[in-house]
Amino acid sequence: MTNPVRKSPDMEDFKHLLRRHSLKATPQRMAVHEAMMELGHASADMVSEAITRAGEVTITVASVYNILSQLALLGIYQHRLSSNNKMYFDINNFRHIHLYDTVNNTYRDIMDDELMDMIDSKLARRRFKGYKIEGIDIQILCKPTRRNPVKSV
Repeated sequence: MTNPVRKSPDMEDFKHLLRRHSLKATPQRMAVHEAMMELGHASADMVSEAITRAGEVTITVASVYNILSQLALLGIYQHRLSSNNKMYFDINNFRHIHLYDTVNNTYRDIMDDELMDMIDSKLARRRFKGYKIEGIDIQILCKPTRRNPVKSV
């Protein structure tokens, strides 16, 4: 069940998604999405800093967090809690695996359709009494090696 669509929403796609959820494409929402397109995975603080650097829109960190949370609840973004108890948001809403750097608290996307298909196939044959599988979210914990430190993604 390979999913060939690996595209984050560009600005036009994002506007369409907002309209589909009866939301306006406010300057604040557009600035948040613009920052997320640049960052990929980010906390509200990181998005707020990127918006401030761009200098086109004024917005508080709390408003950024509220926008990111709303977009995650609508399924436009994904969200995940890091080991440092900070919420990170992911612009990529397609099927993928996360490599989580536990030292630097950063995320990196791994595309491995073969592995995901194997997991889907295995879980399709499993039953968990009293539960129905809603989705699969794989996060691989890692730390950088001294030879090849991973840069923030």
